[in-house]
Amino acid sequence: MHIRLPSIEEKFYQRFGPVGGSVASFLFEVVQIVLISSAIIIPIRYFLIQPFYVKGASMEPNFYDHEYLIIDELSYRFRDPFRGEILVFRYPRDPSQFFIKRIIGLPGETIEVTGGNITVYNTEHPNGFVLEETYLGGEQTTGKVRVTLGEDEYYVFGDNRDASLDSRSFGPIHRDDVIGRVWVRGLPLSRIGTFDVPEYNL
Repeated sequence: MHIRLPSIEEKFYQRFGPVGGSVASFLFEVVQIVLISSAIIIPIRYFLIQPFYVKGASMEPNFYDHEYLIIDELSYRFRDPFRGEILVFRYPRDPSQFFIKRIIGLPGETIEVTGGNITVYNTEHPNGFVLEETYLGGEQTTGKVRVTLGEDEYYVFGDNRDASLDSRSFGPIHRDDVIGRVWVRGLPLSRIGTFDVPEYNL
């Protein structure tokens, strides 16, 4: 003899009747869907990717105010950031604020801003090379600074150089400040897309 235990739905019908059982069964399914979805979405949201809204004009014309971005938090657990990648990081002077900038200087390099140009000194180019940034559309980098980056330090700039609060003001950022790299622009739909590392004159 086989004994079949009543299903959850049957128990609901037995306890609450046809109408109440249908409602209880529906609510139970909704709870199941929410729990399963949460088990999938929450780890992705907090450990792999997260949304970010652009605020301000410091990255124009490549990123505009109120654009919706998806940040990749996973890649930098397996590799170092590349020059030209666009980061979201905690503002060193107020970690409750998040900034978006482009990596220009890498750990161990010396970065010099003078005459509207950025010169990078490293082991491959001990005499320095002037960085060509095609994504700026010919805009020059104002200011005068020379800094040597320490281990795990990065020098970051906004693409809209005249309207950007960046490393020329607050100095290098540390690897621990980095949240992740900009991966996808989700909104507006007319500008949706992913982002490649630009090619430099190295």
